[in-house]
Amino acid sequence: MLTSAPLFSRLADGKKIPGKQRGVVLIIALIVLVAMSLAAIALVRSVDTANIITGNLAFKQAATHSGDIGTESATAWLEMNNNASLDNDMTANGYFACAAPVVDTCLIQTYPAAGQSWDAFWTATLAANAVALAADAAGNTASYVIHRLCNQVGSRKPALNPGVSCAVSPVVVAGECYTPGCRPIPPPPQLYYRITVRIAGPRNTVSYVQSIVTL
Repeated sequence: MLTSAPLFSRLADGKKIPGKQRGVVLIIALIVLVAMSLAAIALVRSVDTANIITGNLAFKQAATHSGDIGTESATAWLEMNNNASLDNDMTANGYFACAAPVVDTCLIQTYPAAGQSWDAFWTATLAANAVALAADAAGNTASYVIHRLCNQVGSRKPALNPGVSCAVSPVVVAGECYTPGCRPIPPPPQLYYRITVRIAGPRNTVSYVQSIVTL
């Protein structure tokens, strides 16, 4: 049979004295303490997760920005070799003279297959011929490959190779003519080149940047 003790007892003169405590307040305090501890742990984990996500986004953005180094280096190489040598592959320099949608006559796949990630595609197909640059101050390392946007290798001049078809600039600059009545001969249209840059950085950060340039 349950019994309860009074919170207060009375003395003979009528004064009240505290009764025996049963520890209910202590139990409630412990429960509140546990609940507050769990809330604090959840808050700390939430802050840590937010910091990790923010840091990863910052590294990803820094890696993407570092892609400009690879694009500029590849463009500079194209400008220095803007001659008939670009009609053929130069795999030691990460250059391929054609780029069909899947597999071209350069014998290299230029885009990932269905269900294949860009990183798996790069490792299996492009990494062997990519030009790797020195790491920047942020620890990001850029590598690039260049594809001439043509259907096959060789000169695009119809008289030399009528089978070559390339993506060219729609804008043609008129040639100069200073003799009255003469017809200026427009220069050949500029060709398009696709530059693919892979950037590897801290925390296993990997980013890809593609650019189209015309020369």
